[in-house]
Amino acid sequence: MERLAGTVMLLSGTRRALVAFLAGLIGVLALPPFGFFAALFLSFTLLVWLLDGASAAPGAGFVRRLAPAFRIGWFFGFGYFVGGLWWLGNALLVEADDYAWALPLAILGLPAFLALYYGLAAAIARLLWSDGMGRIAALAFAFGVAEWLRGTLFTGFPWNAVGYGAMPVPLLMQSSGVLGIAAINALAVFVFAAPALIGTRRGRVAGLTVAILLFAAHVGYGYYALHIVPPPQNEATVVRLVQPVIDQAMKLDDSARAEIFERHLKLSAEKPADGGKRPDIVVWPETSIPFILTDNPDALVRIADVLENDQVLIAGAVRTESAGSGKAPRYYNSIYVIDGKGQIVAAADKVHLVPFGEYMPFEEVFESLGVAAVAAMPGGFSAAREHQLLEAAGKGFYPLICYEAIFPSEINASAEEAAALLNVTNDAWFGNTPGPYQHFLQARLRAVERGLPLIRAANNGISAVVDGRGAIVTGLSYDTPGFIDATLPGRFAGGDRVKRQNWSFLATLAVFFAVGGISRIGFRNRTN
Repeated sequence: MERLAGTVMLLSGTRRALVAFLAGLIGVLALPPFGFFAALFLSFTLLVWLLDGASAAPGAGFVRRLAPAFRIGWFFGFGYFVGGLWWLGNALLVEADDYAWALPLAILGLPAFLALYYGLAAAIARLLWSDGMGRIAALAFAFGVAEWLRGTLFTGFPWNAVGYGAMPVPLLMQSSGVLGIAAINALAVFVFAAPALIGTRRGRVAGLTVAILLFAAHVGYGYYALHIVPPPQNEATVVRLVQPVIDQAMKLDDSARAEIFERHLKLSAEKPADGGKRPDIVVWPETSIPFILTDNPDALVRIADVLENDQVLIAGAVRTESAGSGKAPRYYNSIYVIDGKGQIVAAADKVHLVPFGEYMPFEEVFESLGVAAVAAMPGGFSAAREHQLLEAAGKGFYPLICYEAIFPSEINASAEEAAALLNVTNDAWFGNTPGPYQHFLQARLRAVERGLPLIRAANNGISAVVDGRGAIVTGLSYDTPGFIDATLPGRFAGGDRVKRQNWSFLATLAVFFAVGGISRIGFRNRTN
């Protein structure tokens, strides 16, 4: 192992960049649909050894001293994000005549940008670098900071944060309910990087012992939460999820709108399987109503024909609102609640829009170039100010539209009063690629973090009811049209989980920074 570590440390030039790229690429195997979390042990071990050899020429200035480490981190991130996000290009092929030109930007450009965060992490870690366990702690601190920045800056895009690789199944998800994904990111890096100590001796026993204890606590708490803590009592509410599996090209075809609408209605009207209780709430996916509902009163009549008087439909739709005399209307990506009489009784709008998908940053510049957002209405969607509970069937549901479910920060204090998280999405844009599976995992983790069940309706996978421990109660896999009925699981006891998880993140960073800093001071004293 020491010989291998030495070989990796001494790599230079193209070979060093290639190994860094491959190390990041290997880490993708920890993500859905693979879930092979052990791959990240190899990824981060190689990254540590590469950084061990990332020295600059004697006398180099501050920036030039950090440049070798930054390059290694950037190539590592580029491999990780290309391997984990290549499927985004599939959305551009839905309307290939208009957007195929942007494929290189989606497949290579976005990963190249996101890799800057991992380059920054490697550079920060190198500032605290030493020759023992301290450098593992420094790397964990730096990645914790970098992942937080990635989820925050420029509207944020925390997709496939490193911590998700440590939580592929419910047994390994429970720690996030205590610590949150931000702290898990840093802790996971420490554990995954610890095997690098085998190849470099100093700090081996202490570092591996801490890593083993952390992993044992991760697994042990998962077992405790799943098998010893009693689950909450189920609600009496029965929810039906409708998954119509409509091709995205068909959804964009104006002539197919009536057929799409009727397909949703037909699945909603089906009798429960095995003679079970009929659903109290029927949930349709994101933008499932294929026209402006308020302009089509006959559609509300058809909905009333299908629903019983005490049933409720929750459906994704585009909502329009007047912007004033002489101005173009505003459009919102929304969720409607419609009662059994065909009346719209509540609505919620999307808060966190997808840049370049639902709106264009620097819109005037891009419009002058003839470039429009991929999934937007004319002029782009407008965003709501904040999330508010949707009331349906006497319960409050916390709405998360599409990729809002990947942002822990999108779930505000009103979720404390919610019966469940409600995520409607349309992952048909991405085809049967890793994208829908990655999205589903991240939505499940929001349920665990908040101790709330998750109701998730997708146009084409993955629709499911998930309990507050991340376990799937029932669901429909990708490319499986139909419906499922499920009794809504109960929620776990409240409490200010957000505050606790924020403090856990700060405490984790403080500990790793202290260990890395003290080790760095000791290292400098030994080498001077």
